[in-house]
Amino acid sequence: MEQAIEVRGLRKSYGEVEVLKGVDLSVERGSLLALLGPNGAGKTTTVRILSTLLEPDDGVARVNGCDVVTQAAAVRGSIGLTGQQTAVDELLTGYENLVLMGRLFRLRAGAATRRARELLALFDLEDAADRLVRTYSGGMRRRLDLAISLVTSPPVLFLDEPTTGLDPRSRGDVWETVRDLLASGVTVLLTTQYLEEADQLAGHVAVVDDGRIVAEGSPAELKRQVGAERLELTFADEGALAAASRVLAAGEPRPGGALTLSLPVGHAKDVRRVLDELASSGVDPQQLFVAKPTLDDVFLTLTGQTTGGTR
Repeated sequence: MEQAIEVRGLRKSYGEVEVLKGVDLSVERGSLLALLGPNGAGKTTTVRILSTLLEPDDGVARVNGCDVVTQAAAVRGSIGLTGQQTAVDELLTGYENLVLMGRLFRLRAGAATRRARELLALFDLEDAADRLVRTYSGGMRRRLDLAISLVTSPPVLFLDEPTTGLDPRSRGDVWETVRDLLASGVTVLLTTQYLEEADQLAGHVAVVDDGRIVAEGSPAELKRQVGAERLELTFADEGALAAASRVLAAGEPRPGGALTLSLPVGHAKDVRRVLDELASSGVDPQQLFVAKPTLDDVFLTLTGQTTGGTR
């Protein structure tokens, strides 16, 4: 099987509110799919169904070849889940949390101990192994939470906004951990409200809006759908801005009253042509910047909303 996760026609309602309206997804083994969408778009509901915490109203979902409804126990045996809130016991040490989870998964005492030590080393928590978790930083708690989800070495991992609330350094630590997991062959489905996170980690991105997948592709493919690179030219005053507009007979002022023209450019020769035209007319920009489309642009274009979300 090449697909670790397969979803077809997934539907789910909460009372009169239809959250999922026929979602189709597939995730190749050993890859990471980032699921993006605004509040209430259906991201977390999708994860809950795939991890057997909810049953769909309609559609088919398979994880590691097993149906999430009719083979739920087999699915749970092959996945790890890290939710939006850390699921660690603050009154235990990091080591004790991991051993406890191993025993709950019916590992023998020796095997649970060995696995706990392995994970503490993997997540750079050995020095804090015997400290109570309530003394851990936010980043350390999140790394421990990720470690707990991997006690049984699951081939598929669901990460539901795993870095929410973390500082940039802790977020970077989690990113490195996820990259290591991918390198080891683990399949990851990630929901996130940090578009940079998806850009850094995902080989494939799906954008969900109003319960439907509205776009899919690699980050680069989605950016190309939004449009070309843009040349941003900033001028010293309104006179220079107006002169540049007349010379170029193109471009549009950036919003917010900035003295900046924005023009689409496809190649380096386009940038050179614009600068040559301005120079020959005696108009010089103070600054110039070539802006590439970002996943923020993709998100705003496809949904018209800012990121975030719980459902």
